[in-house]
Formats: sequence, structure tokens, C-alpha cells
Amino acid sequence: MVSANEKKVKNKRFLSEEKKDMISGYLYVSPFFIIFAVVGLYPALFSIYLAFQKWNGLSPMEFVGLNNFKVVLVDPLFWKSVYNTVIIGLMGTAPQLIIGIILAFLLNLSFLRFRNFFRVTIFMPYITSMVAVALIFSVLFSNHESSLANYVLGVFGFDPVSWGTSEWGTKIAISIMVFWRWVGYNTIIYLAGLQSISNDLYEAATIDGANKFQQLMYITMPLLKPFITLTVFFSTVGALQLFAEPTVFLGAAAFTRDEAMTVVMYLYRDAFKLQSFGTASATAVILLIIIIVFSAINTLLTSGYGKKRKEAK
Repeated sequence: MVSANEKKVKNKRFLSEEKKDMISGYLYVSPFFIIFAVVGLYPALFSIYLAFQKWNGLSPMEFVGLNNFKVVLVDPLFWKSVYNTVIIGLMGTAPQLIIGIILAFLLNLSFLRFRNFFRVTIFMPYITSMVAVALIFSVLFSNHESSLANYVLGVFGFDPVSWGTSEWGTKIAISIMVFWRWVGYNTIIYLAGLQSISNDLYEAATIDGANKFQQLMYITMPLLKPFITLTVFFSTVGALQLFAEPTVFLGAAAFTRDEAMTVVMYLYRDAFKLQSFGTASATAVILLIIIIVFSAINTLLTSGYGKKRKEAK
């Protein structure tokens, strides 16, 4: 017979071992949370706090309430940057999602030769250095009449374009740069989605008399929906945070002209050019709200596709 005291000792030992396991588990995952708190959470919370302060980085902070938001929202350059961000985002992002799906289908064909080579090649722009990208596109879209882009336009009878100074020339050049750099990334994601679909589904559909188009609409696209939602979400966030491409394309003049001034460039100019960290933080908060709204809209649209397809089925 085991006495009551012995049972208590065993329970205490059991609880102590359980606590040890729990503590060791927390210690294993703690580096991630510590780094996230220092690098991610603290700057985000401090930025929100800074949005209500007037501060140049050196002098003491001065609480100004919502004045920073007012200064940003009445600034015509801010709304110009929002307009540029949305336009360049649409021109550079929407085509890459469509072309990415098409390229993924082509790279998934069983009879395609050198498939691995093409898959690696199409992913290369994503890992290419931005310095190399800037050099390539500065030559392709040079303002000179003999640049490759103007030469192609001349072949079709169009006048040369001043890509680095004109309103729409700059937007088109940057959009093409965004498209070229990210289309391979989305293609690889869609390709992974296509390869995750079992061939048994297509064989069963073929036996039931479904043609290729019906298999595409009722099997492939619905099963690709999570991958499409993922790429749309990431592309939306990336487009609204556009900074590197216009900065490297325009060079030193990027922050002095408004043809391709994006919201993040506007934020960067306020913080590090004008030393107005309060208005820069207010811009960051406004951008966060814009990202949430656009991401929610795009998520609802992509989710609606699946529901409509299910109802039609």
C-alpha cells in the first residue's frame, strides 16, 4: 500500500518535471520572441507614439496630438505619393499575377524540355542585386533616343520617350522593373500549388467526361485559391510599400521630384531628409491603415471567387 505522503511526493515530482519541460520549451522559443520584440514590436509601438509628437531626433519631444496627421493629410505631395503608389502598384502587380499563373502552367507541362533550367532562370530576377537591376534598367530606359526602349518604340513608329523625367514614362519604366523582378517569385509559388494537386482528380474528371477547360475551372483554379490569395496579399502589401525600385531608378533625384514619389519615399524624405520624425511616423500609421483596407478588399475579392465557383458547381 502506498501512503498518502508518498503520493504527495510523487505528485510534487511530477509537477516539477512538468514545469521543467514547460520552462525549457519557453526557453527554446524565446529567442524569436525577444528578437521580434526588439526589432519588430518596439519600433512599431514607438512609431505610433511618435506620430503624436514633434521631434527632429535631437531636441526633446513635444506632444502635438493629431497635428502631424493634419499636416500630412493636407499636403498635396502626400496625395500625389498615394496616387503614384496605387498606379505603379496596379501596373506592376496585376500583370505579374496573371502572367505568373500562365508561366506556372507552362512550366508544369510534362512534355516541356529543360523544365528545371527554365524554372531557375525565371526565378533569377528575384535574387539579382538591386545595383545590377538599376544599371540594367538605366540603360534600357535611358532618356537618349538610342536607348533600347526608345529603339523598340521607333520600330513601331512611336516617338522616343524621356523615361527618367516624364510623368508616365517614369511610372511605366518602374512598373516594368517591378514586374520583371517579382513575376518569377509568384510563378514559383503557383507552380508549387499546381504540383500539389493530385493527378487522380484529373483522371477521375476525365473519366466523368470533363474537358480540359472544365478541369481548369472546377479543379485547378479552386485548388489554387489559397496560393492566389497568398500572392495577392503579399503583392498588395509589397506594392503599397514600394521604395527600392523608384529609388534606384531615379537615383539622387528620387526625393526631389514627384513623378514617382511613393508613400514610403514620402515617409523616408520626412524622416531622414527633413528630420521630421513626427510627420514621418504619422505617414507610417496612415500607410498601415491603407494597407489593411486594400488587403481586406483583395482578400474578400479572392475569397468571393471560390464561393461563386462553388455555387456554380
